Amino acid sequence: MTSPPIQLRGLASVLLLVAALSAHAQGVKLLPVDEGASDPGWLRFKARLLDALAQRDQKFILGVVDGGIRNISGIDGVAEFTKLWEPHSTNSPLWVELPKLLFLGGAYIKREKGPYEFCAPYVHYKWPVGADTDAGGAIIAREALMKANPSSNAKTLQTLSYDLVKVLDWEVVDEDKDNKQQWVKIQTMAGVGFVPEEQIRSPLEYRACFVKSGAGWRMTGLEVGE
Repeated sequence: MTSPPIQLRGLASVLLLVAALSAHAQGVKLLPVDEGASDPGWLRFKARLLDALAQRDQKFILGVVDGGIRNISGIDGVAEFTKLWEPHSTNSPLWVELPKLLFLGGAYIKREKGPYEFCAPYVHYKWPVGADTDAGGAIIAREALMKANPSSNAKTLQTLSYDLVKVLDWEVVDEDKDNKQQWVKIQTMAGVGFVPEEQIRSPLEYRACFVKSGAGWRMTGLEVGE
């Protein structure tokens, strides 16, 4: 069989490359990661920490906060952490937000200075290079139903699984005013739709980091943003 001319072979290669890049752009996924799952010491500490959070155990929580903890305000230290999160209050958002991070799994991160940290959730740390962090969200569920309207009774447009999607609105109330379900408005190749807020996460949301030391595990950061 006669080979095609060089020009045509070159054009075919370019078209294949464009098609591959297009397919990649349309179907980028961020699969869940939990690099701490094989560390028995971390798993024991996480279980104890989750129990303390469920019990609103202020003493335990403050006992594992590192003296130089990085805070969402940009001011380091336990005093600032206590001021921001008010762990003495049973209504502190800490009791709700921190478990969300721990349940998602995380990754080991090496900073310029200091030891490796285990940071959760994985979304921020494993976000694909070049993906838009400002407008993007990661589906964190194996099967997330994208609805035509912000209602569980609405038509399902697409089933998403760990996909990266464009976010149009992070806070949408349910069509049923008596339903407290919150929705996120997104856009995919299938169009515009809505997914439950607990099934999608921004890489700019809360994240926590921990370091194992001779005294045990310490929380070295509870941060937000880039």
